Parts: sequence; structure tokens; C-alpha cells
Amino acid sequence: MNSIEIIPIHGIPEVERGSDVAALVLRALADEQIDLQPGDILVVTHKIVSKAEGRFIDAQDETAYRAAVKAEARAIIRRRGDLIITQTRHGFICANAGVDRSNVTDGRAVLLPIDPDRSAHSIRMKIKQATSLDVPVVISDTFGRPWRRGQTDVAIGVSGIASIDDHKGRADANGRIMEATEIAIVDEVAAAADLAMGKSAQIPAAIVRGVDWTPGLGRATDLVRPADEDLFR
Repeated sequence: MNSIEIIPIHGIPEVERGSDVAALVLRALADEQIDLQPGDILVVTHKIVSKAEGRFIDAQDETAYRAAVKAEARAIIRRRGDLIITQTRHGFICANAGVDRSNVTDGRAVLLPIDPDRSAHSIRMKIKQATSLDVPVVISDTFGRPWRRGQTDVAIGVSGIASIDDHKGRADANGRIMEATEIAIVDEVAAAADLAMGKSAQIPAAIVRGVDWTPGLGRATDLVRPADEDLFR
């Protein structure tokens, strides 16, 4: 087993509509004298991607915020007081359709990217063009989890890496054949990166180095459990 290194990328400026996220990341890496290496995975928070894509709205009051949540939700799964558990148009199950007011200017809210997998692919292709390195890109966001307190970062956009490491059919350490084990590798990468980025340090990107990953056409939507397998709805 290799050791794993998480490298926060400092110096990325405030992102505005139309910003080139890949260019900002590469400039910050150059300023920090950090070289991308084969096998690295780049993780960026959805917030800078959403801002660059103009996915923010005015939400001066609670009424406007709730209207945005309703507009972004494909379905309401549960409601308790002010908390709404929704399914987004991407298929993600999360609180308030991912509409987020943290770490943004007062009176605004940030929405999820329209197609986070496509956004991740665009960033990956620009970095490949600039560096000749094909670095997988994971776009992360913070989600809660059924039956467990607290939040953790997960992948909502993926490019260049298989989303799931499927162990079914492999032997475990005792020689037993595994029948159900699927490792959500991109979620693990997103959560690991968040340990270096933090929630209030304004570090919106990190490199995860040393992970044993498989190249592939993975998508974050690969991790959405089909409704007929969902035992909790």
C-alpha cells in the first residue's frame, strides 16, 4: 500500500463568472512551485466551478432561498421544519437541492453546476492541453449521510477515473470471494482532499497523490443508487 499525500493549492483568487478554473489552478501551482505528477488527482470544490459558470443567484431573504431550492429540486424526498431533503436533476439526494449560502457574498446563493461531469471533463482537458499530463479531476461538495451525523465531501463531478472500484468476484484476505463490495473511490478522494482544504480556509482545490486508481470513463452519477435498490425510500 502506497502512502497518500494531500497537497492544498493556495493562492487561487476569488472566482467570478467566466473565470477559467483550470488556468487559475495552474497559475496557483506555478506560484507555489508545485509540479503535477503522473498519478495525481485534482480535486476542486463545486463552488468555484459554479461561480465560474455563473451558477449563483440573489437570495436576499428566506423566501427567495426557498424558491431557489424548489426550482433546483426534481423531487422532495423528506421535509422536517426548515430542512428539505431533495433529489436534484442530477439524481443526487441532498439537503436543499445543493443550494448553498456558505462562503459567498451576503444575499447570494450558489447552485450546483448544471452538468458537473462535463465541467470536470473540461477542466481535465484544459490541464492536459497545457501540461501534457492527463490528470483525473473530481469536483466535490459537502453532503450529509443517512443514519450518520455530520457531513463529508463527496464527488459530484468526475473525469478520467473509474468512479467505483468494484471488488465483486475478487478474493479477500482469507480467500473468500467478495459478492457485494464496491469502493466509492472518487468519494474517498473528495473526502481526503477536504481534510487539506477545510471549510473556511478558502482553499478550493487540492492534489491527492499516491492513490491506486483506475483510468476510466467514470461519472459521479455512477454513484447514484437506482431507485429499485434504495431500501430507505
